[in-house]
Amino acid sequence: MDALAVQLDGAELGDMHTCRGAGISPHIRLGPLDPRARSLAVVVIDPFEPGCSFSLWLAARIPPTDLIPAGMPADGGGPLPSVQGTGHGGRVGWQPPCPRKGDPPHLLTVKVYALDEMPALETGFTHGELVGAMRGHVLQFGSTNAFVR
Repeated sequence: MDALAVQLDGAELGDMHTCRGAGISPHIRLGPLDPRARSLAVVVIDPFEPGCSFSLWLAARIPPTDLIPAGMPADGGGPLPSVQGTGHGGRVGWQPPCPRKGDPPHLLTVKVYALDEMPALETGFTHGELVGAMRGHVLQFGSTNAFVR
């Protein structure tokens, strides 16, 4: 498996991506992509929430691109089609992080996978279903981190 560069707009997610703002998913820049990639999948976790791997965002069936735009809609529409999964908060789509008052900054992990196929997943898929669908199909993997206050 080859490395994939993953980059956000900064080391800290701004309020527009949290419960204190519009609560939209962040821009994710990628590259270089393997020309064999047929789709992308994204997993964002907050290890500071209960369970140590609280999924804030599960997205798949994203066409290969070097930029996943901010504000990906939960219904999969918008400028870049996708299928969104159900995170640990019980909602489909991006679940804006919302550290509790007095919490230390949360360090989110953004993981992106370039796949050699378009996985057969439907809206509302779970983390386990995504992992199963990706098994044996990952061409590239990359991750980055961002603080949330």
